[in-house]
Amino acid sequence: MDKELFDYTAKKVDELLAAASSSATTREAAQGWKDAIAAGADADAATKELLDAIDQHHTTIDELIGFAQGAAKDIMGEEVAAGMLAHALEIKEQGAKYCDCAACTATHELLAKHGRPVL
Repeated sequence: MDKELFDYTAKKVDELLAAASSSATTREAAQGWKDAIAAGADADAATKELLDAIDQHHTTIDELIGFAQGAAKDIMGEEVAAGMLAHALEIKEQGAKYCDCAACTATHELLAKHGRPVL
């Protein structure tokens, strides 16, 4: 892996770790990548493992809407859930197929950069 792609991957891994919206599985995969790199593992192999893990975690816009209409109310409160729902409906109307939170955005950008665009 060339330095530019490696640096981009490291930046996106940091974004995944910093995103409050990252799932535990996504955080685990991102931290696993950092740990593997720190231990001297092959960057290509570590990155493939990361991409395989995050490729399974795409929140569709309809899943986001369902979350905002249901569990988000208990977790985040009515007001935050209502704002999330309004936003999700707005971006769906504009053609969004996936959630645009920080974690999902970093995931999609990372996958695309490595030739695995989310369709």
